[in-house]
Amino acid sequence: MGRLPDCRLLRAGLLRGSFVPARDIRELRDLTRYERKLVQAISAEKNRIQKVLEDANIKLSSVVSDMSGVSATEIIEELIEGSLSPDELAELAGGRLKPKKAEIAGALRGNFTDHHKFMIESSLSHIKHLEGIIGEIEERISELLKPYQEEYELLQTIPGVKEKGAASIIAEIGAEPDKNFPSPERISSWAGIAPGNNESAGKKKSGKTTKGNKNLKATLTESAWAAARKKDCYLRSKYHSLIGRRGKKRTLIAIGHKILISAYYILKDKVPYNELGSNYLDLRKVNKVGNNLVKRLERLDYKVDLEASTA
Repeated sequence: MGRLPDCRLLRAGLLRGSFVPARDIRELRDLTRYERKLVQAISAEKNRIQKVLEDANIKLSSVVSDMSGVSATEIIEELIEGSLSPDELAELAGGRLKPKKAEIAGALRGNFTDHHKFMIESSLSHIKHLEGIIGEIEERISELLKPYQEEYELLQTIPGVKEKGAASIIAEIGAEPDKNFPSPERISSWAGIAPGNNESAGKKKSGKTTKGNKNLKATLTESAWAAARKKDCYLRSKYHSLIGRRGKKRTLIAIGHKILISAYYILKDKVPYNELGSNYLDLRKVNKVGNNLVKRLERLDYKVDLEASTA
């Protein structure tokens, strides 16, 4: 017997309905996704400015790590004015860039023409316009989040999840995800952040994730990267325990998966994030960690006797 058409499966009640959030959540979703697109457009314009500077043989990016920083922005603005020499422009450098004034002056000696000036001015004008739109969008997002203020603040207790991340999570999965997704495994699969399960004849094949919700996946990955840099937290220690075996990209997906599971239960139970601590993984396998450290010291010709602390 061939495959049944979807209409007959639906009539038999064998098809699950799609996740369609309430109108205010859909509007919030439109705004958060639009804001992400505008932020990406600003990043593209900043890259374009750097490319124009490179075309003018100005190698400022080789000395300054943050081309969007205060010093770099001021130097570029004065470069457009054209009233200062490279040495005078280098004097504008502040903070950690002060010891690099000689290098900055050398990097600013190029062939900056009126064409380069016009291109950079156009990009800066576009960036300013986009930032104005983003400001208006953020105000609208704040208005739509007022009924979900409790959930919004609870999500920010997760390491790596900031204001924009919390707003995006609510916009993508709603404030009551348990009503649409009966289990965290179901929502992880829907988001495309759960590892695949492809096994045949006892052999595990590709375990790559599915496409899922690319906007939610991007938010979770960004939050995972922020959590990996936060000191004294479980997610950071988990990141470092996985990255050696799985690599950076797959590890970020794994941490993003844990953030999504945490968000699911936080929104379901209306409770803050429970921080397990940076030593949680070590405490779970304390004997194994101790034996490994002893073996490493013995290989260095040390004699070690372990004694448990009374505490």
